[in-house]
Amino acid sequence: MTLYDEIQELKNFKCEDRCVLSVYLNTNPADLNAQNGAWRIHLKNGLKRIEEYLEASHDEKEIKNYKSLKKKVEREINDNQDDLQKGVVIFASPHKDLWSVHYVQVPVKTNFHWETEPVLDQLRYMYKAYPYAGVVLPSFKGIRILDTSMGIVKEEIFFEFNSGLEVETEQKGVRNSGRVQGRAGAGANSVGAGSPGGGGAGGNSPVIGGTFGGSPGDELDHRLKENLERFYKDMGSKVEKLKKERNWEEIHVVGEADHAKTFSKSLQKKPNSCIYKNLINNSPGNILHEVFEK
Repeated sequence: MTLYDEIQELKNFKCEDRCVLSVYLNTNPADLNAQNGAWRIHLKNGLKRIEEYLEASHDEKEIKNYKSLKKKVEREINDNQDDLQKGVVIFASPHKDLWSVHYVQVPVKTNFHWETEPVLDQLRYMYKAYPYAGVVLPSFKGIRILDTSMGIVKEEIFFEFNSGLEVETEQKGVRNSGRVQGRAGAGANSVGAGSPGGGGAGGNSPVIGGTFGGSPGDELDHRLKENLERFYKDMGSKVEKLKKERNWEEIHVVGEADHAKTFSKSLQKKPNSCIYKNLINNSPGNILHEVFEK
């Protein structure tokens, strides 16, 4: 189920009496309000205030239901405290056994609600600001793709570019041969946060052999450009397929201007954004910051 589908289900979730606990907790280690375990105090105090309010009503059934959910929420967060990111969002209710938990890598404002339905304002905003999306980074090395939602990279994919060119040059009496890195028709390989595909800076033009004189070099550049455009066209179809399979609502293209513009033309629709920066070797966090937070 996609987050959009889950939001629709939560939107239609209601009970006659108050029975839904909505928790938004800021656990961002870079935020002074959440540092050094301060989030634990906010969690304890927020849940305690609701409990004190309910005890004043003397509704034993409601109090029992709330206390049960309170313990479950505390246990869930404490059991996962070593894996906390920027925030936690939880919706819980004894009605229909509602239990929805999201650990998110986006800013969260701490809030606690006990209502007849889930309080979805913040979650809707997060979904709108950080939707299911594919971030595509084209370069001479190949194409790096980040599958992301809610500020979290779910998977990285790398398609390697093979120029199809072998070049022989002679310089200062020494004969060298070189091949542009890659394998024809290479499939997708998941990669980590480091430099995809290995080698030097991916956004720069490859150094092929040495200095060419006149037409051979021009012919080489022409063939290289043709092969790269062919590769981008093929990859455009693959990205469109990934968009459908992974329910991406947006596609963002990031790369040096020539690469970003050329690849964008291979897509059926104009990308949601096109950023002219060489970030092929940057960390996923830096890339998402450039795309969604600037």
